[in-house]
Amino acid sequence: MLRKFFLIAFTAILAMVVVGCKHKASANGGPTQVVIKSLDGKDITVAQYKGKVVLVNFWATWCEPCKEEIPWMIEFQKKYSPRGFTILGVSMDEDGKKAVQPFLDKERFDVNGQKEAMNYPIVFANDAIAGKFGGIMGLPTSMLFTRDGKKIRTIVGLVNHDDISKVIEGML
Repeated sequence: MLRKFFLIAFTAILAMVVVGCKHKASANGGPTQVVIKSLDGKDITVAQYKGKVVLVNFWATWCEPCKEEIPWMIEFQKKYSPRGFTILGVSMDEDGKKAVQPFLDKERFDVNGQKEAMNYPIVFANDAIAGKFGGIMGLPTSMLFTRDGKKIRTIVGLVNHDDISKVIEGML
């Protein structure tokens, strides 16, 4: 009986937290209104890409799984951008541009047998900004937004190349 009470109480508290978090995000305009700084210091929001399908990819230069999926992101950007798609690469590097710019200048990734640089916009974030997107549990984390700015999917860890490709194609 006591166990059942605690289970019900825990479920009720969890429901209040989830509803409270959703209310807070929508009260602040949601993640599409969060301002993030670009490499050149400009303010960027997901809302600026209204009309496009947007994959927000949280990553870091030191993250090995992130580096593993970067070639897929380059491929998706090349393949789908003409049809109204973009990726926002959100660097979680603490040193910001100081860490990221040399990485972007130097690193080339094998994309279908060709060495290519990252070809999508890179912006900078921290835990507070990530929290405004609903928080991230680890890197990489990707969030997919519809053309009208609705977040429809969050993927923690490596994206499944074929699955996400099918989802993107279905949205375009």
